[in-house]
Amino acid sequence: MAMLGESMHAPTEGLAEDLAFAAAGRSQSVAPAVSIEAPRDLEISQCTTQLRLLVAAGFAMTLFSASLAFDWWDGLGDYDTAIGYAGVALFGLVTSRLIWLLPAERGPVVIVTPYGIRDLRIGNEFLLWDSIAEISAEKCRGHKVIVLTPTPALQRQLCTIRALARCAQNHRIVIDTDGLAIDFETLLRACRDCHAARTALQQEDGRGTQGFAVQAS
Repeated sequence: MAMLGESMHAPTEGLAEDLAFAAAGRSQSVAPAVSIEAPRDLEISQCTTQLRLLVAAGFAMTLFSASLAFDWWDGLGDYDTAIGYAGVALFGLVTSRLIWLLPAERGPVVIVTPYGIRDLRIGNEFLLWDSIAEISAEKCRGHKVIVLTPTPALQRQLCTIRALARCAQNHRIVIDTDGLAIDFETLLRACRDCHAARTALQQEDGRGTQGFAVQAS
């Protein structure tokens, strides 16, 4: 009887092992071949040093204009008072605008995430990487800019988004790094890494969907 029991358990254990092996093989064929780690969010403010220098220059010009307006300097000309008042109005307004733009008060202006990018300088729209066909670098007015080439679907929507339509050049969206607290190469690499990670993830999802469809058939 003991021998009969052993002979009956042996095929059952072998069948269980075969089923477990087949299930493991099936799960491996469905799982992604590589693990994709998406880059982290990147929040970029305006350059503090440049803005502070401009604010300091604005204060200096406003003070100099005030000295002309109140005739602190003798013998500079007959129109120094009028020029001084005009300078106080002009440089005071510009300086106030620069203070309002200080990063400590305004926060980040460019936000890069694994899902898309937003540039508050050209609009409040969040551009998904799915709607960007290509990311390239070009020179515009003597400095480098990042150029986003939209997909045909997004190009058809550009005309309905006024802010992006005004900033678009040849149906492309330009991200200017001038005045940002980040260098051009770092921002370009971050955009390309996020775009590549999103594209790879879509490809893995497509292969996984195809694998499920083949198994179901």
